[in-house]
Amino acid sequence: MFFYLSKILAFLISPFTWLFVLLVVLLKKIWYTPYRRLGLVIVVGLYVCSNSFLTDELVRAWEYEDDDIYLKNTKYDLALVLGGMGRIDERQNRFDFGPGADRLMQTLELYKKGRVKKIMISGGSGSISLPHLKEAVYLHRFLVHIGIPDSVLIMESESKNTHENAVFSKKVLDSLQFKGSILLVTSSFHMRRALGCYNKAGFTRLTPFVTNKFTGDRKFEIDYCFIPNDEALNRLCLIVHEITGYIVYSLRGYI
Repeated sequence: MFFYLSKILAFLISPFTWLFVLLVVLLKKIWYTPYRRLGLVIVVGLYVCSNSFLTDELVRAWEYEDDDIYLKNTKYDLALVLGGMGRIDERQNRFDFGPGADRLMQTLELYKKGRVKKIMISGGSGSISLPHLKEAVYLHRFLVHIGIPDSVLIMESESKNTHENAVFSKKVLDSLQFKGSILLVTSSFHMRRALGCYNKAGFTRLTPFVTNKFTGDRKFEIDYCFIPNDEALNRLCLIVHEITGYIVYSLRGYI
């Protein structure tokens, strides 16, 4: 019983719930005014954009599906892991992992299983004001601290976006005269743009490996299908951002 009550309470105390209810109340107040149509568009639009079932259909259509690489025993010479896995805590001088850290966790499992020989991290600073805080540098230190041999690691710490991830990674690997097979590791929502950039940069022996997927099997539960929530809205914003990025990269010739 407590489990169900906690779920209901979490819904009731959510600021997003308050905002949605207030908008519905406001719509009722202005129903007989010239602003009725605008209010209706706002409420319906917010409901659609925060509906988990509807937003996940868009996410599912965009997320990249790899060839079930995890379930196979194929081995690769290098796992190339894209940055964007968290943030740097400058005060504690450490890396705080976020949802994107699944990219690294999945790669470490493959390494421990002997399916990848080396690990390359590509990621510099995504901050305009803090260009010296480079993700790959902190992740290199973290990996060494947890026992990954330095000889296994390759770092690219100058890139600021996906296009530069590909271009700079190519330069680093060419300088090492690397000719082996590569497993490209990034989030499922990001793989389309990443794969396009790496193919454009001249990578040929490249196999995509997706991580931290948002969607799975379709669900038809009441809360999932009908109750709006802020997590669905966040996923929608992320996917719209990624689709926009893909279009911009296409126009600029990056993919």
